[in-house]
Amino acid sequence: MTSGLTAPVVASETSIGKVTKRPIPRYVSMKASEGNVRRGPSLSHRIDWVFKRRDMPLRITGEHGHWRRVEDRDGMGGWVHYSLLSGTRTVLVEKDMLTLHARPDARAPVNAALEMGVVARVSACEGEWCMLRSGGFKGWAPKARLWGVKPTEVFD
Repeated sequence: MTSGLTAPVVASETSIGKVTKRPIPRYVSMKASEGNVRRGPSLSHRIDWVFKRRDMPLRITGEHGHWRRVEDRDGMGGWVHYSLLSGTRTVLVEKDMLTLHARPDARAPVNAALEMGVVARVSACEGEWCMLRSGGFKGWAPKARLWGVKPTEVFD
């Protein structure tokens, strides 16, 4: 007996999504303040848990129709409906009191410091640095201290 659904596509290396034609894996963020995480890509699949953090960065690892297989920083995840996701780039700060610098240079003046676990918006990444915005502050931080961007990723 078949369900009529095609098998979901889940990537192990960098590939192109069959639905969106975009790279997999890639990073997105939670658009909603709450989103059900399901065991499979449909409403008939069981809800395993609920993401409850708006703007939380997530990595898309697969896609099937209107569903995206996502995982968080801890590797926990499942399938969420694409309407719950945003292309707005955010990162999770992985170092306590991470300093934001005026320029992408460790010797540049410090604008602010962010606590570990803070979610910040990313507006640009170049070399080993990303421009972050959080709590009314902005500045450059080392990519190595962030989850939600690839080490070689560059954008503005």
